Parts: sequence; C-alpha cells; structure tokens
Amino acid sequence: MVRTPLTPEERLRGERLGVLLRAARGERSMAAVAASAGISAETLRKIETGRAPTPAFFTVAALAGALGLSLDEILGRCAAEPAVAPAPVPAAVPLIA
Repeated sequence: MVRTPLTPEERLRGERLGVLLRAARGERSMAAVAASAGISAETLRKIETGRAPTPAFFTVAALAGALGLSLDEILGRCAAEPAVAPAPVPAAVPLIA
C-alpha cells in the first residue's frame, strides 16, 4: 500500500500537535502519560517530535483525556491558519434615485 505524501499544512499541523502535547505533559514522564492514554511511549514520542504527524483520532482523543485537554482546544490550537485573511464583505450601498 502506498501512502499519499503529506502536505506541508499536514506536517505543520502535526508539529503544532506535538508541541501542544509536550507542553500539556509538563513534568510528567512520557511513559506515565502514554500508559494513562493506553498507547506506547514510542507512539507518544513520535507524535511529540512530529515523526507521526497524523495520529489516529482515537489516539488523539485518548491523549486529550490523559492530559486534561478538550478536543476543541486541540483543534483550535493545531488547525492550520488561513494563508490569506478573507476580504471584508462590503456593506450594501443603497441606490439613490
């Protein structure tokens, strides 16, 4: 099976996820957090270092629970930022007769 290469945005999102998880882990050991989430310490290490930038949903959900993060917070902090801000919508101009 051939994997589709990740886009730069996917890689960046994975890096953001790793930084967020590492910060949330704080002083706790990688092994303790991984065990609490039901994953291996090596899996957590790969996610935190960006070597596994697209972990499975249930892996992320388990880590969120173990670290006291909400999935909404993870999404908000890891989602790609828009490349260009959307243009403002002009207000309706009344027609003068």
